[in-house]
This record gives sequence, C-alpha cells and structure tokens, in this order.
Amino acid sequence: MNKYNEVEYLMISGIQHFAFCRRQWGLIHIDKKWAENYHTTLGEQIHERVHDPFLNEKRKDVIIARGMKVVSHELGITGECDVVELRQDKDGVPVFGHRGLFSVYPIEYKKGKPKVSDEDVLQLVAQTICLEEMFCFPIHYGAIYYATTKRREEIKITAELKQKVKDYFIEMHSYFQNQHIPQVKKSKKCQQCSLKELCIPEDNGKSVLEYIHLAMKEE
Repeated sequence: MNKYNEVEYLMISGIQHFAFCRRQWGLIHIDKKWAENYHTTLGEQIHERVHDPFLNEKRKDVIIARGMKVVSHELGITGECDVVELRQDKDGVPVFGHRGLFSVYPIEYKKGKPKVSDEDVLQLVAQTICLEEMFCFPIHYGAIYYATTKRREEIKITAELKQKVKDYFIEMHSYFQNQHIPQVKKSKKCQQCSLKELCIPEDNGKSVLEYIHLAMKEE
C-alpha cells in the first residue's frame, strides 16, 4: 500500500530547491511562484537539449535513455532523469525489448561547475532511489555532468546520502501537507535566488505589505 496519494507526490527536482533554501522550495512548490533569471533560463535550455527524444541512442553495449519518467511510491516522489545509461552487465537486470542484462547508471545535467554544497548530489541520489525501486536493482554510482566544465563528476551513492534524501522528503511532505511555507534567515545566497524579489521585496525599498498591494493592482 502506498504511503501517499498521487496528488501528494512531490517533484524530485524540488530537493535541490529545498537543500538550497527551504523557503525557495515553498514558494515554488507550495505557492507556485517562479521568477526566471539567467540561471534558471540557462538550466532549462540545457535540460531541453538533454530531453530531446530524437537524441535517444544505443552505443555498443550501452542503451542511452533520455527523459526517463521515474517514481518512488515509498517516498512519494516523481520526476524525470536527464539520462540513464543501461550498461550490459552479467550481474544486471533484464530490460524490456533488449537482450541481455543491464546495470543502471543515472546522469544528471547541470549548468555551471561542481558546487561545494550538495543540492545537485541530493537530486541525483533521489533519482537513484526511484530507479532502484523501479528496477529492483542496487545502484552504487551515478554522475553529474556540468555544462561549464563539460565533464562528468562521478558520485558514489552512499547509505548516508540516501538517508539524508529520505529525511528531507519527509520534512517536505510535512510542509506540503500543511501548506506551510518555511521562514528562513536572509543570507548571501539570497542574491543568486530567482525568487529574491518575491521573497524579500523590502530590498526594493517597499515593505512586504506595499509589495502585496502593488501586486494585487497589477493583476
């Protein structure tokens, strides 16, 4: 029996927002607000290229699946993997429509370069948890491809990372079910947030109340 109804399933991609800033996640996934900036637009362009169905291919013993829909009923999450490489492996699992056995290797595409923080890694690990549940096969490694460096960074999928992802999604489900947007302290990373003007409108010389009144007049 599933822990969550389908309408309660959270987007996998949300964990990168949550890890970056709980309030940003709340504004996007609970309040449904989104303000595009250079960073989000560039990221979407990269993902559109990756998810192009005409780029699906097979290279020797590797099937390259793009935009694969994934889900974890245990965690109540769903989304897409940018790329999943299915590699022929005698200890792997069968894949419908293909001969042989395959191991599963997820790859997440990101703009920029590797981060010191772990939000990108947590998104990859969340995808891995979904793939393990779907394929009934353990996945020990995945990779993140960064557009700036044009390199894959291989990530070891540890039990500690999986537990962190699970704990985050439990917390996210609690906020979502209560429709509560978390409050956070202002920090340096606010300057890079695409929701800065919605989150802290007082930076523009207006009070929050003035911002709300102005927004209502513009609707």
